Amino acid sequence: MTSPYQYVVLRCVPRPDREEFLNVGVVLHCQDRDYLDVRWSVDRDRLGALDPTLDLDRVCEALEFVEGVCRGDERGGAAADLSLGQRFGFLKAPRSTVLQPGPVHGGMTDDPARQVEHLLERLVG
Repeated sequence: MTSPYQYVVLRCVPRPDREEFLNVGVVLHCQDRDYLDVRWSVDRDRLGALDPTLDLDRVCEALEFVEGVCRGDERGGAAADLSLGQRFGFLKAPRSTVLQPGPVHGGMTDDPARQVEHLLERLVG
């Protein structure tokens, strides 16, 4: 049985004034399956080429925070205590100039975990 899902692509925007970004992750929420998770991958060389002064460790820490929110653990702070839908709402709202969610997209899947892996491979690389 397929279920609807929503996702956002997480973008690293090292220098907002230049409007350049690199996709670094995908957050997927499937309400029917009580599923919320993120997959991410940081290409340090490519991000460093956009801005050699970018603190890549802080970018990874921000992505680990997103992971904590999704999984409901201590890394996500108070947001990790919200319902799955509220956590997705929290994550899809812009909070940073460097790590930004793209627009919300949707689809249908019978396996949300496989779908988020597919989206990571297709959209992040």
